[in-house]
Amino acid sequence: MGTPISTIRNLGPATEAAFARAGVRDAETLRALGADAAYARLLQAGERAHFIAYYVLVMGLQGRPWNDCQGAEKAALRARFDALKTAHGAQAGKGGLAGIEAMLDEIGVIQPAPRRK
Repeated sequence: MGTPISTIRNLGPATEAAFARAGVRDAETLRALGADAAYARLLQAGERAHFIAYYVLVMGLQGRPWNDCQGAEKAALRARFDALKTAHGAQAGKGGLAGIEAMLDEIGVIQPAPRRK
């Protein structure tokens, strides 16, 4: 086993445990994957999407404090995060639904939206 994920700036034991559940067990693997692919693995493993967690990861992999992200850079990260969420929803077969809508759809409580042509 390699270097613990918690040795990366901003990332603690809870993040390390989440990545372990997603099959990313060390800092070397996390760095090799990069922020977007690693975060996608978290989403695929069932972790809830949180923008702050995503940009904390990005900043940590850059060796920067978690709150160093501001302005245009933060807006660009938000766009990347939103794209990851959308891709994950489509990959899971949820038609891009998120949050409570995805859960209600999964148990058959809501009527699917009509498909656009």
